[in-house]
Amino acid sequence: MNFDLFVIGGGSGGVRCARIAAGHGARVGVAEQRFWGGTCVNIGCVPKKFLVMAAEYGAAAADARGFGWDIETKTHDWPALLKAKDKEITRLNGIYKRLLDQSGATVFEARASFIDAHTLDVGGQRVTAEKILIATGGHPTGLDIPGAEHAIISDDAFYLPEMPRRIAIIGSGYIAVEFAGVFAGLGAQTHLVYRQPLPLRGFDGDIRAGLAEALAANGVQLHPGATPERIDAEGATKRLTLSGGTILDVDVVFFATGRAANTKGLNLEAAGVKTGPKGEIPVDAGFTTSTNNIFAVGDVTDRLNLTPVATAEGHALADTLFGNNPRRVSLENVPTAVFSIPPIATVGLTEEEAAKQGGAKIFLTRFTPMRHNLTGRARKTTMKLVVDAATDKILGAHMLGEDAPEIMQGIAIAITAGATKADFDRTIGIHPTAAEEFVTLRTQTRVVGPKTATE
Repeated sequence: MNFDLFVIGGGSGGVRCARIAAGHGARVGVAEQRFWGGTCVNIGCVPKKFLVMAAEYGAAAADARGFGWDIETKTHDWPALLKAKDKEITRLNGIYKRLLDQSGATVFEARASFIDAHTLDVGGQRVTAEKILIATGGHPTGLDIPGAEHAIISDDAFYLPEMPRRIAIIGSGYIAVEFAGVFAGLGAQTHLVYRQPLPLRGFDGDIRAGLAEALAANGVQLHPGATPERIDAEGATKRLTLSGGTILDVDVVFFATGRAANTKGLNLEAAGVKTGPKGEIPVDAGFTTSTNNIFAVGDVTDRLNLTPVATAEGHALADTLFGNNPRRVSLENVPTAVFSIPPIATVGLTEEEAAKQGGAKIFLTRFTPMRHNLTGRARKTTMKLVVDAATDKILGAHMLGEDAPEIMQGIAIAITAGATKADFDRTIGIHPTAAEEFVTLRTQTRVVGPKTATE
């Protein structure tokens, strides 16, 4: 065999696995056909957060008046933002490539596909490997409606030549609510169209309701319970027709309607690798596919599609295969954040999930952040703990509000370690902060269980 391990995909999971495996002495090859660092670094979480930060600066300049500053703001320079963003992404992209080179892995800037379970076609070159990792990630998907060709997807949003004056975003997941905050914050007339009553299906109900309120307060025009029916192009204008007859005339229609695994063109059938109904690759607890020498990690498995999860899985697999240190990655109590404006962070069970599993005590607070008592901005922070009624163990923590992701990282450690409500109660708060509310929640809001969940 040419290699002990060959990795298909140069994103977070693939690069981490390749580096660690090479560090353990394995002969490693890596193929990436598009860009090193994958979705997150190039067209995902990193550049998206830069855009969110840009949107927040406009509000911060206005808020400064409440503290005695008179800051004059002019029109936002969208091309300048993209140029600065691209420069940083190029730097990060280079870091990923250098890390691989320094690890001793052999790098192929080419597409890879299977010939058989141990043989790959890598840019026209025949390569063999004892073990193969598929870490090809995912891609955004659109809707199959008339005129869909007139819409963009999230990949395109990072390269728009100019800021749209009017935009309709279809969807209500991470990407949809984040970009709604970006475009509204940068001054665009922004519509958010979604089928559910509230955005962010699957998140805690109180957080979802709070986000809908915050989006509206930020100027986003919400269209809940609406389904897109068609898009017509009339010159530079895109006319989006919704169920119920509503028509939106905008400059850009943005599909933020989900993602799918990148498995097309890999010729998985030749290696006996089975896929699921959406093209995803099922794996067992050891990341093994239906072919025992072929593995998969990250978004291509469509289990918990988060960059740190892919990175952890890649590291664990390398340690298991080549480091004499068999490890697994738990997908329980994985913290996550949504960089909406304001942001959301969450870890553990929602109230709705806890209610179905048994009795839970709910502690909830909602307040105006300290700074906005001076700015006058209509913004609320929501913080919530879900506690097991029988054991007092914290089952979940949820927050909508400024700095939520930074705060929740520490809370996640406590919950992963099995902290109880009593542990939170006896912890001294840091004052004055929003974070201290998590350790000063004393009044129980309600009790939920199977009966109340059914109701």
